[in-house]
Amino acid sequence: MFRRHSRPTADYDRTGKVPVIRASICNGEKVAGFKDVATGKFDELMFIRTDEDLWEFLRSYGVKEEELKKEW
Repeated sequence: MFRRHSRPTADYDRTGKVPVIRASICNGEKVAGFKDVATGKFDELMFIRTDEDLWEFLRSYGVKEEELKKEW
């Protein structure tokens, strides 16, 4: 009854995009998304406020924590 339903993972182009967390040096805001390797364009997908938000992003897109890159 109170069990959390698992969401299906969304897929992304693993050959052309890498998962990235963009963090602000000034205020510490974090945004999760994917960066295109060829163009450098960043697609913002989720605002990260807590560790639970980060785990939700990783779980939703099937990303492993070691694959995640951090940019400032």
